[in-house]
Amino acid sequence: MDEKPLIIIENLKKYYPVRKGIRELFNTKKEFVKAVDDISLTISRGEILGLAGESGSGKTTTGEIIVRLQEKTSGEIVLDGHPIDDSSREGRKRFRREVQMIFQDPYETLNPRSTVFETIAEPLKIHGWKDKEKIYRRVWEALEIEELKPPEQYLFSYPHELSGGQRQRVAIARGIVLEPKFLVADEPVSMLDVSIRADILNLLKGLRRDMGLTMLYVSHDLSTIKYICDRIAVMYLGKIVELGPVNKVLSKPMHPYTKVLFSAVPVADPDHVKERIVIDDEVPDQINLPVGCRFIPRCPYVKDQCSSCTHELFEYAPGQFSACIYREENLTVNDDRIIDEP
Repeated sequence: MDEKPLIIIENLKKYYPVRKGIRELFNTKKEFVKAVDDISLTISRGEILGLAGESGSGKTTTGEIIVRLQEKTSGEIVLDGHPIDDSSREGRKRFRREVQMIFQDPYETLNPRSTVFETIAEPLKIHGWKDKEKIYRRVWEALEIEELKPPEQYLFSYPHELSGGQRQRVAIARGIVLEPKFLVADEPVSMLDVSIRADILNLLKGLRRDMGLTMLYVSHDLSTIKYICDRIAVMYLGKIVELGPVNKVLSKPMHPYTKVLFSAVPVADPDHVKERIVIDDEVPDQINLPVGCRFIPRCPYVKDQCSSCTHELFEYAPGQFSACIYREENLTVNDDRIIDEP
């Protein structure tokens, strides 16, 4: 991988103003849901970075901001040396060509009135392709890359004639037809049968190998992140709490939240008994967040000093960062907060 990052994210924030009811009309204090709260990341060329966390952590919002489906509140995102909010016509056109997104639901992302050919050809036509033969050839190539063979069998099919896995392959083909530099994959296999998830993941890995694609892979599933990603960033309530090489983080997680996530991953080996860390399922109020570490209300290792946490990332191991103010070996269980299950 090239040492120079393709994506640089600095101090990214996304705040949603809270709409008040009649009772709160006289309260002049503005309140916000801090979906993404001052995060910074870099993604190297050719790298697949996994962004993990439970629902409400801010991971999908981060991906949508990068592809400009949502506008950021503040912060800076630079793609290959160019700010993504470049308002010039040339800048907007370059961005739309270089950045694409794959969505979670293959049943909602395709227009039911458009054929596979029309769906994949649309980006080419938007970007000025006029030669019908070249468009046809490029769509054909995209289908072959996505292993929808023979392409002529799918070109003029409609979405309702395809399986979920085939629909997702068409969606990926649409995403790569312009040969982008960066791809955001938002839970791309979570709605697919387990039997075909590995095929889609192998397909994404092949795109990185054959096209040099850089990716942000958004998922709550640590097993798929471990399979496809080089590094992992773990988010909780808008903050990054752990960052590092995926094998290091998942073999020895340092932040208590990562430990909880990892303990919930099922183990296929019946002879391997895994200790499950059970915590309070209820996420704190996202408007009135805890003082200090945001994981305090649920953390099984919480101490009084945790209220001074600023979510600064500390490098506790080479390349592995944690926002916990305690090193992993100094974490001690608070018996009132943890239940161990076999």
